[in-house]
Amino acid sequence: MLHFQPNKDLGETSATAPARPNGKVRKLHVLLAQTQAENAGAQEISRLLGAGLTARGYRVTNLFFFRKSDSFDEPPETLYCAPSRPGNPLALLRMLWTLGHHIRATRPDAVLTFQHFGNVIGAGVTRLVSRAPVVANQVSSALAMSWPVRTADIAMGSLGFFDCITLNSQDMEREYSRYPAAYRSRMVHVPHGFDDKALTLSKEAARQRFNLPPDRVLLGCAARLHPHKRLDLAIGLLPDQPSWHLAIAGQGADEARLRQLADDLNVSDRLHLLGEIPPGRMADFLACLDVFVFPTQAETFGLAAVEAANAGVPSVVTDLPVLREVLSYEGRPTALFVDASDHAQLSAAVSRLLTDQQLRDDLRQNAKGLRLRYSVDAMVEEYVRILDRVV
Repeated sequence: MLHFQPNKDLGETSATAPARPNGKVRKLHVLLAQTQAENAGAQEISRLLGAGLTARGYRVTNLFFFRKSDSFDEPPETLYCAPSRPGNPLALLRMLWTLGHHIRATRPDAVLTFQHFGNVIGAGVTRLVSRAPVVANQVSSALAMSWPVRTADIAMGSLGFFDCITLNSQDMEREYSRYPAAYRSRMVHVPHGFDDKALTLSKEAARQRFNLPPDRVLLGCAARLHPHKRLDLAIGLLPDQPSWHLAIAGQGADEARLRQLADDLNVSDRLHLLGEIPPGRMADFLACLDVFVFPTQAETFGLAAVEAANAGVPSVVTDLPVLREVLSYEGRPTALFVDASDHAQLSAAVSRLLTDQQLRDDLRQNAKGLRLRYSVDAMVEEYVRILDRVV
């Protein structure tokens, strides 16, 4: 694994390229490329990274293969290759052609790719049309990739399509430790930073903004509506507890199944699917909640859970090694970890948080250290050092 030494003077090389013939210094241009435009974790990381690099003097362009969400909170200087996910081979070819055109036209000094399709497709097209180095941000668990994509990722990483491969947790480092040595030699651990979602609204005012019941126990989660997030387990808590409601912020293909499950359990009136919420409103959503419930099946970091714990929302999360890693500070837990597939255990953990004031206070106190552990500035500086090495 790569171990980058901090530059003694980042200002000398980090954001500028050699002078033009007229003597003017050109800003280094970084292209952030990923699959879909939506308000989700990978897009939040690229938004924070883009803003941080811009503040340090880089020119940043954001490139998405297609738009997935109409409510996407678009960052400055954003390009798209297609208006929606390609539905046939001809549409896919048009998207790839446009991707190559955008890379040629923007002439980046470096390309940072995100998500597994963003890495494989973005790096492949970049190598065809540009000499820019590629930094692949591996934010997908290897287990979450289909075997063709995983095979392509391993081959491209081993053959040098990626100049550097960033992993966002030590758990991911362990998962990728079985990859070929040529792949692992390009890996570097860069923990995510996160935007502080400090609660500024009262619970009553926040619930009014989202038209949520003011006087009921409200559980909540922020996640893509995808089977891997196992939001059905959270819905399954409602039948046994008539006073509990559940609010979910997110959109995705699993919405119809979740609504049908709520109908089958006769809890539709207590399930609140709010759709996608822009990053600027996430603090208001978290302010609504009594307990954050995160029953996900697999994560590489769990940004939504880290944001909730940092905001002081008592949280119950799946007992995954990666969540135990990131949801702690100096060895102290910032959430309750349970086997979320065990209905009785999940329900008991939520009930415990609702009734145990001392436990809630302890978790909130522990979580105050998360903003130090996952600083946006520290994340951006790591990428500055990587860019200094590869450009």
